[in-house]
Amino acid sequence: MARRVHAEEHENHERWLVSYADFITLLFAFFVVMYSLSTVNEGKYRVLSDSLVSAFRNVNTNSRGADAAASSVRVLAPQATPGLRPLAPLRNGKEEERKRQSREKMRSMAKDILEALGPLVKEGQVRVTDGLKGVTVEINASVLFPLGEARLQPAAVRALRSVAEVLAGTEFPITVEGHTDPTPIATPQFPSNWELSGARASSVVRLFVESGVLAQRLTAAGYGEQRPVASNDTGEGRARNRRVAILIESPHPDVPQELPVKP
Repeated sequence: MARRVHAEEHENHERWLVSYADFITLLFAFFVVMYSLSTVNEGKYRVLSDSLVSAFRNVNTNSRGADAAASSVRVLAPQATPGLRPLAPLRNGKEEERKRQSREKMRSMAKDILEALGPLVKEGQVRVTDGLKGVTVEINASVLFPLGEARLQPAAVRALRSVAEVLAGTEFPITVEGHTDPTPIATPQFPSNWELSGARASSVVRLFVESGVLAQRLTAAGYGEQRPVASNDTGEGRARNRRVAILIESPHPDVPQELPVKP
């Protein structure tokens, strides 16, 4: 018998088109789904919300006889009403009165401090300023301490005791800050300006406590030369930066103070 002649099968070089077409189809479906998720139809959202609420209500109604906890779901659609502003919170009359009384106390305290330090204010050695945080009494360090020391001078003790008498009759928190100029210091007692500024602030705090100011109201902080208020390029600027600042904090820092103080 004659043998059948089989024709050679040709290799299909275009089979990759099938995989490529599947990939393109999946990629197109992916982007369609992503686009549909990125756009929210408010009408369809409300329909879905109402359907969910209705479905859960029916579930709760049918499960009343069973020993299961009732549950409810509330779905809220985002709403925006143009031209309308949210209502401002109602002001509390007692709170406003308390703030007014606090501002009056701050004004009275500032007046008393100015009177107690009147001569030093006239000489430019003391500055009393007001701000959003409260009243700040800035005293030149040369009035309070000998150069490079943290021991209060006798004249400074008398001036600070008069300030302490005013502060003892109030309830405001007090922060005493020590500041120096950038001139290096390296002594056995004060290896750097950090220690010197902190020790000076602590000396003032200790005097205030001895003069009747409650210790829990007081905080001592030393900043060294890190917070200058004038240029250190001149002798006057460095002298201004060597200071002790007494911050009497306002209980309402969001309310600007209008105190009769002088720079």
